[in-house]
Amino acid sequence: MLDVSRHFFTVPEVEQLLDAMSFYKLNSFHWHLVDDQGWRVEIKKYPQLTRKGAWRSSIGFGLDAKASTAYRADGCYGGYYTQDDIRQVVAYAQKRHINIVPEIEMPGHSSAALAAFPELSCTSGPFTTDLPGGVFNGIYCVGNEASIAFVQDVLAEVIELFPGPYIHIGGDEVPTDNWKHCAKCQARMKEQGFTKEVELESYFIRRIEKFINAHHRNLIGWSEIREGGLAESAAIMDWVGGATEAARAGHDVVMSPLADCYFDHYQSQDHASEPYAIGGYLPLRQVYAFEPMPADLSLAFQSHILGAQANVWTEYMPSLRHVEYMVFPRLCALSEVVWSPKTARNWDDFARRLQTHYSRLEERGINFRRGSDSVGQVGAKE
Repeated sequence: MLDVSRHFFTVPEVEQLLDAMSFYKLNSFHWHLVDDQGWRVEIKKYPQLTRKGAWRSSIGFGLDAKASTAYRADGCYGGYYTQDDIRQVVAYAQKRHINIVPEIEMPGHSSAALAAFPELSCTSGPFTTDLPGGVFNGIYCVGNEASIAFVQDVLAEVIELFPGPYIHIGGDEVPTDNWKHCAKCQARMKEQGFTKEVELESYFIRRIEKFINAHHRNLIGWSEIREGGLAESAAIMDWVGGATEAARAGHDVVMSPLADCYFDHYQSQDHASEPYAIGGYLPLRQVYAFEPMPADLSLAFQSHILGAQANVWTEYMPSLRHVEYMVFPRLCALSEVVWSPKTARNWDDFARRLQTHYSRLEERGINFRRGSDSVGQVGAKE
């Protein structure tokens, strides 16, 4: 998964990453196109989304923002992909046997959309994309039919651009307290017989699921879409738990746990020797030790575990070179994990083969991290 909202990456840069994925036989690219800090896909019906939602005047991530090149002449940061750009990237990925899963965040993490259309919120704003990382009150008003119609219009265009089976709708970190103070949302809850706001999120997800299914696609979302009751045919990307329960209930699951698959985390405990990161600690050895199949899931339900995914959240990654440094060689390890049975994996053998990975990455011009922590010596200095 590549987050292009917090920092924007050009079509050639995305294609470079797809080349690297193909080399390591990875077959699914989750494209996080929308978040609070930027709307990155052209929607013909709503040009204001990219006129306003794709740009911000500041970056509150504690970095030298000028390390990135995604600036306009007026100093605003951002960018977006035209629909022709999207078609180009989709075709490029298909030639490399990679399916693209687009993500359009909803109902939360929607400040970029609401900066353009504040009337779709519970408060009418104002909203801005000039935000640091975190969770904000950019959430659609689920009691407002215009909000439902808007996201369906957006998804209709997205579905036309992406031929793959899954449409990701986010669904994570929804500040449902906003709905407690909204007359329209409270009226919707009363109409539906709900007593908790989390049920309103589930109602929203189910309506969107029906729309996506009617267009012959499947809905997928983050772990939190389970909280008010999982939509009938929805799949989840599990980052905070619930994979076993979802699989037992017949839902497909992509494993992406915070502890093992978040490549925005530090690769060394010696933070002073590393580029600034969001936090955490995920050394190469821990990635290699990750087992995607939940230990408590019986054989009858294991077919619902579709695979695993590395998440690259880019609050602190302003360039492709920085992304590559955070991704490699951890992605080499994850590729071996997902393509090899547990019985065939051996850390010492993988560590011996690291130099071969390094040579291949160098030949392809890919930036990557070397160092003692890369072979699992926790806490060692570079």
